[in-house]
Amino acid sequence: MKIQRTKNAARNVFFGVLQKLYVTVVPFFIRTAMIYFMGVQYLGLNSLFVSVINILNLAELGVDSAMVFSMYKPIAEDDKSTICALMNLYQRYYRIIGLIIAVAGVSILPFIPRLVKDDVPSDINIYLLYLLYLGETVLSYWLFAYKNSLLSAYQRRDLTNKTTIITCTVKYILQLLVLIFIRDYYWFVIAQLATQIMQNLLCALVANRYYPGYKPSGTLSPEKVSDIKKRIRDLFTAKISTAIVRSSDSIVVSSFLGLSVLAVYQNYYFITASVMGFVEIIFSACTAGIGNSIVVESREKNYTDFKKLTLIIAWLAGFCTCCLLCLFQPFMRIWMNGDDTLMLGMGEVICLCVFFYVAEINRITNTYKDAAGLWRETKFVPLANAVVNLTLNLILVQFWGLYGVLLSTVIGFSAVEIPLLLHNLFRTIFDRDGMKPHVRNLVYYTVITALAGGVTYVVCLPVHLNGILTLLVRGMICLVLPNLIFYAAYHNKPEFRQCLSMIDLIAKGRLSKLAGKTKTGSFPTT
Repeated sequence: MKIQRTKNAARNVFFGVLQKLYVTVVPFFIRTAMIYFMGVQYLGLNSLFVSVINILNLAELGVDSAMVFSMYKPIAEDDKSTICALMNLYQRYYRIIGLIIAVAGVSILPFIPRLVKDDVPSDINIYLLYLLYLGETVLSYWLFAYKNSLLSAYQRRDLTNKTTIITCTVKYILQLLVLIFIRDYYWFVIAQLATQIMQNLLCALVANRYYPGYKPSGTLSPEKVSDIKKRIRDLFTAKISTAIVRSSDSIVVSSFLGLSVLAVYQNYYFITASVMGFVEIIFSACTAGIGNSIVVESREKNYTDFKKLTLIIAWLAGFCTCCLLCLFQPFMRIWMNGDDTLMLGMGEVICLCVFFYVAEINRITNTYKDAAGLWRETKFVPLANAVVNLTLNLILVQFWGLYGVLLSTVIGFSAVEIPLLLHNLFRTIFDRDGMKPHVRNLVYYTVITALAGGVTYVVCLPVHLNGILTLLVRGMICLVLPNLIFYAAYHNKPEFRQCLSMIDLIAKGRLSKLAGKTKTGSFPTT
């Protein structure tokens, strides 16, 4: 079966962005409704149990990616028997994973109350609530989850995105009705569980409709199974850091500081993660091109591209950091209706902004690592970051509270993951001599970002107008001032001029294509 790569890629990007916008904007209103109709503690419970389930989901990390990757070759060769055997293996793996999560989840049931400090709502049985969340996750693995592998391998993630939008719409409507009229948190979670079942069944029906000839049957050779297992192990350690770092922070905050603090922190993190998600779309689109360049181009060319992309992410991350620093509090004041008890202090906002910047700077090294397929060479790096982050979390939270949690994450990235990943990149892809100049560049970019953030914040500080007007005026300042500072600091660097040349070539290429299409009559004329 021939795959229309360009057409599929365009559909995947369009519906991927659409789904990202949808699942970012609508949950914002759900969170708001939960705070106003039920209380901030319920929002904290939701964040806590999502984090616990994410830790349990470590059993799955790497399986989906490895199985989909294994399908690419048999699909290209139209080898249906191998595809069916892979689906059979995938189905078996997911049944085992669901069982592992169920057993592990039930085994930690006695310890669940220890994850909440002292502010559980009086109408909540925390054991029952946890079992509902656990049941949702286990069923998601047991109900035809392996069918998604076909849609992903055939580059039809747009179909998955469409079904997600449909089921999420049903879920959001049900949850909003529960929050407004019933105000019972159990029904809120049951609506979530029911729509997760609906999502799995709908994806299975779509996969059967578009690819009816594939059923889980047959077996693979021991060599192929062994190769898949190795790939799963490498991907597992590559992804474990993100899962542990994101989840352990919430669990530690809930255990030591309480649900109310967790809910407030998660409101801020929700905004931060949303911005990170949209930046990720840009760099995800670059991964395949970078991978191709690593294979066909020289080390010098790849290093030059790496420096250009580092400048781009430093500028973009720096700009977003300045915006978060200056706009977080006025936005949260509007969102929380001026209730200071539902807002963090400015010091904690600064810590969040530092975390955002460091995580985004780390994105470019991770992009190159993934593009070059360096999972085996770097498999212990994210694990080291996770161990350092969790250890420091448990120590520093007792002295500095939320500051300690945020500082632990920053230290894990900046002192462990970034240096080790850079060492591997310059050992395998680039020349080792280029590492010191690159580190000097990172330090320079960080200093300029700190300067831009400080100057922009000082200029924005006196702006205290009426609600949204404050946000708009500060937004205009953030749009102009940091970019002027970045331009002044970076415009003489060779990478900056190379970026301008690249943008110019892209623009000219598009204009020439447009002119060509117009000449041949592809565009209608009036």
